[in-house]
This record gives sequence, C-alpha cells and structure tokens, in this order.
Amino acid sequence: MAVPFIDLQRFEPGFVERWLNLCREITAGTQFVGGPRVAAFEERLTAELEVGGAVGCANGTDALQLALRAAGVGEGDRVLIPDATFWATFEAVVNCGARPVTVDVDPGDWQMDFELFRQAVERFRPRAAILVHLYGWGSARLDDFRTFCRRRHLPLIEDGAQAFGCRWRGESIYRGAELATISFYPAKVLGSCGDAGAVVGRDAAVLERVRRLGNHGRTLHYEHGLVGWNSRMAGLDAAYLSLSLDYLGPRLAARRRFAARYRQRLAELGVATAAPPPGYEENGYVNVTLIPPEERPAWRRVLDGHGVGYGTIYPGSMSEQPAAEGFLAGRLGGDQARRLARSVLNLPLFAGMRDDEFEAVMAAVEEAAGRGRRRPPGDGAFS
Repeated sequence: MAVPFIDLQRFEPGFVERWLNLCREITAGTQFVGGPRVAAFEERLTAELEVGGAVGCANGTDALQLALRAAGVGEGDRVLIPDATFWATFEAVVNCGARPVTVDVDPGDWQMDFELFRQAVERFRPRAAILVHLYGWGSARLDDFRTFCRRRHLPLIEDGAQAFGCRWRGESIYRGAELATISFYPAKVLGSCGDAGAVVGRDAAVLERVRRLGNHGRTLHYEHGLVGWNSRMAGLDAAYLSLSLDYLGPRLAARRRFAARYRQRLAELGVATAAPPPGYEENGYVNVTLIPPEERPAWRRVLDGHGVGYGTIYPGSMSEQPAAEGFLAGRLGGDQARRLARSVLNLPLFAGMRDDEFEAVMAAVEEAAGRGRRRPPGDGAFS
C-alpha cells in the first residue's frame, strides 16, 4: 500500500460544503483583504492561544520579520538563532539588515541549548534572540529562556511555526511568550488555503507596531509613521483558518495518537526517535525518527520501494547552508545540529491518516530496520 508523506485532502464530512459557502459569502461581500473576517479570526486566535493579542499577516516568514522589526532589530544588529531550524528563521534576520549568530541544539530535546545560549549572549551581545519550537514541542528550559531574557531586557521572539496546539505545563505554549510568530502554511497543524501567518504577544503597543509595519507603516490611510511593507492577511485565509479551528480538536487527537504509536513501535524495533520533554503535550506535527547516517540511504530505498513517503526536516544546519556565508556574525557549537541533520527521517503523519496506512508504513520500517544495524529494544542511542 502506498502511503503519502502528507495528504491535505483528508477533509471531514461537511467541511468542503461549509468552505464553499464561505467563499460565496466572501465573494459577494468582496471581503478579500483584511476586514471583518480577519478581525474575527484574530479575536478567536487570541482566545485559543491564551495570549494578549494577535495580528494576522501574509505568511510565517513575514511574521518573523514583523516581530523582529517591532522589537527594534535593524541594520548591523546581531540576533541569536538555533542552528537547527528552517531557513526562514535565518532569512528573516538578514532581511531586517541584522546578522544571525547560530547556537547549537541540545540532543535531549533538539531545541536550542540554553547553556550555550547564555554564553552566546555574553560573547556576542545580541539585540534580540529567536527561540524556535521545533517539531511540535519546545525546550525543556523554556521557562529559563524566558526568565533570562526578561531579566536581561533581551527581546525573545518565539518562532512557533510548528507549535500550534502544543501545550506547556497545561497551557498554550504561546501564553508565556512576550512575542511569538505562527505560520499557517497549508501543511501546518492549522493550515490555510494559501500562505498566512500571525504575530501574537502580550504588549498591545508592540502588537500595534506590528500591525502598522505590515500595513505600509500607516497611522492614517495616507499618513505613514513607519516604513513598513504590505503583509496583510486575506479574508479567504482568515475564513478558512477560522473554519479549520472548528475541527482542530479531533485533528490534534489523531496526530498525537499516531505520534505516540510511532514512538512505541519504533522503540520495540530498537529505532531511536525524538520526543518532547516532560511538561509538554505535543501537537503531533511530525514524526522524528533518528537513523544512523550510514543506514539512512538504505532506509530511503526500502521506503521508496514500498511507496511510503518520507521527509527530512531538516537536511542541513543553518551554519552549513551555502547562502549563510557572508551573513553569519558568529556561531557557538554546531556538532549536534549537524548530527541531527545527518540522521533525521520523518515518516508519514497527518490528520486523517488511517490505521491501515500506519501499519503499511510500519511494515516497510520493519524491513528497513532489519537491514540495518539492530539495537536492543528500547535503546534510544544512535550514531
């Protein structure tokens, strides 16, 4: 049985009909950019994420750039980022005129290493920092990051592109953030029908600055108090996202169930996986299987032979990217991020996945694991 890595067409009964009705209403009212649909979604997002406010924007990368600009980051500033993340994190810093400093990750949770982060703050004196909530959970030291940055008056932007629905100590992971960003790219846990994003946070004045920056710096329609750009959320995206929120609970439950089943079954085979640290309820965004680098090509061949899709999130660290040269202001460590990039393999996991598809994936995995170097059940080590 062929199993896709992700399938965005697994709609619940009645979803498409409701969506088409919304399209007709939006078209009839020409509510295409901004407007009441966006305002209503922002209010709902604020309540869902337990934050002080939310500002919709055009995409997740813009959300990062808006947050950085609102935090005062500009030309020549240094910004700390983890060495394991998506390129947009690096790119957003550069697009603000600043220079990234990469910090290695902790193999305990694969999030930015807190002790190295503290060293980087002392050594590089950054203007701000971006903490990425990778793989659908966050750092075991999340509270330490927040407290440290608050005491240092260092703006901490939390890149929550992969974290929608994740909970930390019983609360939304976004709740304790001073400023956080979200991507609503269609493949996310809460995905839109196009590209969209949001910035959320506590401070109303900072969020108002975000809003103005994303709307040409307007103070009035033809009065511009800031130099911004056009990063407005579309009415169609806001309507689709609001509709999708109605279905989020069951989607999260399904994702979490398959994420847990993968870890259990893979552990029985002696295959290592990454897992959220204690205190987190993950969102089931992605499976993270860790394969010894010398075995990963053979795994891919077996999966290809069975028609099983897979991903590699992500195949290279930030400091290793060809375009990073010339922009990096420094780096601290990097061995763990490179180790992760050489080892990670992501198996299919998406809302609407079926039990028979899961078993088909596991049949292929059992064959791949049998061809590789076997470890005793429950041994989470990998080289």
